[in-house]
This record gives sequence, C-alpha cells and structure tokens, in this order.
Amino acid sequence: MTSILTKLGKSGVFASLFLLFVLLIFPAVSQAGEESDALLKEARDALAMGHIDQAQSLFEQIPAPGPEGDDGEFVYSRMQLARLSYSMKDMGRSREYVDQIIAVYPDNIEAKNFITSLDRQARPEWRKVFDDCVRFMPSLLKGASMTLVLVFFTMIVSPIGGLFIALGRLSKTQPFSGISWFIIWFFRGTPLLLQLFFIYYGLPAIGITLSPLAAALIGLSINYSAYLAEIIRAGIESIEEGQTEAAKAIGMTYAQTMRRIIIPQTYKRIIPPFANEFIALIKDTALVSTIAMVELMRAADQMFNAYFNVTVLVLAAAIYLLFTTIFTFFFEKIEYKVGVYERR
Repeated sequence: MTSILTKLGKSGVFASLFLLFVLLIFPAVSQAGEESDALLKEARDALAMGHIDQAQSLFEQIPAPGPEGDDGEFVYSRMQLARLSYSMKDMGRSREYVDQIIAVYPDNIEAKNFITSLDRQARPEWRKVFDDCVRFMPSLLKGASMTLVLVFFTMIVSPIGGLFIALGRLSKTQPFSGISWFIIWFFRGTPLLLQLFFIYYGLPAIGITLSPLAAALIGLSINYSAYLAEIIRAGIESIEEGQTEAAKAIGMTYAQTMRRIIIPQTYKRIIPPFANEFIALIKDTALVSTIAMVELMRAADQMFNAYFNVTVLVLAAAIYLLFTTIFTFFFEKIEYKVGVYERR
C-alpha cells in the first residue's frame, strides 16, 4: 500500500480521493434530487385535485438542500405550505414555514416579502388603515396639486372669457351677437367630456397636437366661459335700464358705462351662481383623467388598480370634500361682505 501511494505521489492521492468522493456522493445527491422532483410533482397533482392534507404532507417531505442541492424545490414547497396555512388563517404555522426558508437562504426576496405581509396582517385594523394612508397620500397629494392648478387657472380665465362672450351676446352688432350665441349654445349643449375628447383626440387629425395639460386647461376654460357668460349676461340685464340711460345722458360711452356703473354692480349679484360653478369645477376636473391627465382622480384610479384597496378611494373623496368645503367657506365670506356693503 505504501509503495502504491509512493508511486502515485501527493497529486495522485488527492485525485484519487476526489474521484472516490464523486463516485460516492454524486449518486446520492442525484438520487435525492430525483426524489424531491417526484415528491414535488406528486404534491402539485394532489393540490390540483383539491387534496390539501395530502399536498401538505408531500410538501413537508421535501428536505432542505445540502451543499450540492438545488433550492428550487425546497423554497417552492415551503412557500406553498406557508400560503396554504395562510389561507386557513394559521398565521403562526405560515410564519414557521417561511422562517425555514430564511434560515437556509437569508436573502430570499419572496420569503422576506411574505413575512412583511404576515406582519402587516398581524397589526390592528387602525394601524393598517394608517399605513395605507401614509403609503397612498404622497401620490394623491401630487394629483391634488394638479387639480388645484386646473381649478385656479380656470377660475382666472373663464370669468374673463365669460365677460367678453356676455358682452358680445348683448351687442347690437349681429356678427358679435351671433358668434357669442353659438359659443354658448354649443358648449352648454354638449358634454364636457366630449369636448375634452375632441380637443385632445380630435385636433391631431388636423395637425394640432396638445399635451394633456394644455387640452385640459383649454377645455375647462372654454366650457366654463360659456356657462359664466350666461350668468354675467343675466347679471347685467338685472341692473335697472334707467342707469344706462342716465349714463348716456351725461355723455358716457358704452364702455365707460359698463366699466364704471354696470359691471361693479353686476359682480355683487353674480357671486352666488359663480360660487356654485366653481365648486362644480372642482369635481369636473376628474373628467380630465380620461385624456391621460394625472390629477387627483387619475392618481386614485391608478393606485386602486395597483393595490385594490378601497382606502385610496376614501382618501380621494376626503380631499375633494376638503377642497369643496374650503371654497364654499371662502365664497360664503365674500357673499357676506358684499351683503353688508349692500345693506349699508
């Protein structure tokens, strides 16, 4: 024996030992892998046929892999066991199966995510709702900021547009009166959603392409200009005609009469209907979500489709209610001050 080892030398000895290791260990590992595959297949078949207890027993027989083993069957079997226990509301046992994976593979992402889900389920309901609010609020606030941009821009532009349309409607010149009448008739007679579709999807057919923000601003401003024009026209016509005649008698032009006498009295009378329109505007901004504009409603819809969590819809409703409450309070204060001045 000594003479044989001497002839082989050190390198030969190591080679012989390695060959012996391969011949003895590899078949055992291969056989263990084949057994795990067979157990896994049998467990899947049992699970597919609804034999839950049998499937659990077979999954549990799949051992943890050795140094040469493959983690696929083991991780899959323990995750299936964890999910089955979770479905039966056995959270403790579900956690045990996942911990078996973590003990062998501490960096397994699937197991870590499952543990996070288990920890979340173990929290009280109020904490779950609070966590949902913290998770969803940043995206909703970003969408809400865009909603405010749409509202404030429309609140600034539409009264100006409405004033010019109203003056055109009251004009004695037929072209001005006819064009103003058509604008009011068309934009009040068709849905705002259809108008937004036409601006965003229809104008590109004639070579005019607008961004979602530009299309939303234009659509909302024109639509509300048409509605406010009728309110302004009614307010102007509510002023006694004798004031206009008196202004003419002292030599004031039509523009001077409107600017100095009629309009200052008109705006006090149109504040309540203006307030109603602007509060409705806050809710109408949700329609721009249909043209890929990411405002509050679109952000809420995206979050709901991603998580199927009703909390995001409740938060969106709360933000809309907050906006409408603030605007209502603001316009009530203005109405009160105007009423005080008129009573004096």
